[in-house]
Amino acid sequence: GAMDVPLSPLGEQEAQAAARYLEQFDLEYVVSSPLSRAIYGAEQVLLRQTSSQDKKIVILDGLTELDRGEWCGKTLEEIGAEFMARFDACDETVTPKGGESYPFLKQRVLEARDKVLDLLAPGRSAVIVSHLQVTRCMLSDALDIPTAEMSKLPVATASITCIDYNAETKTQTVHFRSFKPNVGLQKSIDGAN
Repeated sequence: GAMDVPLSPLGEQEAQAAARYLEQFDLEYVVSSPLSRAIYGAEQVLLRQTSSQDKKIVILDGLTELDRGEWCGKTLEEIGAEFMARFDACDETVTPKGGESYPFLKQRVLEARDKVLDLLAPGRSAVIVSHLQVTRCMLSDALDIPTAEMSKLPVATASITCIDYNAETKTQTVHFRSFKPNVGLQKSIDGAN
């Protein structure tokens, strides 16, 4: 969630593998959530860019992971499967105290994404290093999947999703999603990959 927990050693290696994959692209911007695990990934991407000497990571608060409020750190059993199912279906009456609903998150994320698109010159590329629910927001928008169904979108940890935005036609094309570069290591214990 929105708690600022660092990456595990496996997570660091996965972020480095993703960055190695992305080094083939000339990225105009490297954009990140303000959470340290995303910043680590963004730093890895920037290190591998051939023209990185004049580039800095752009930090956007709108790319922070979903804030689950008082549910942070709790297990599904502690929250309750029924509450989580209702939350995932966008029932805002069960939004945890101090937390965000999926509709609120999606609006926040898409506003941040649009800021990135406004920065880009036509035909150029950027990378956004973020989190599971942030990726689901952008991916569900590109695929025209309702917000109430986006929590079902499979997205692997440290994976890469490529979405092309055409400013003239206002269309979005998903070239690939949840691509996970192989780091030759064991699978994570969270089952996300």
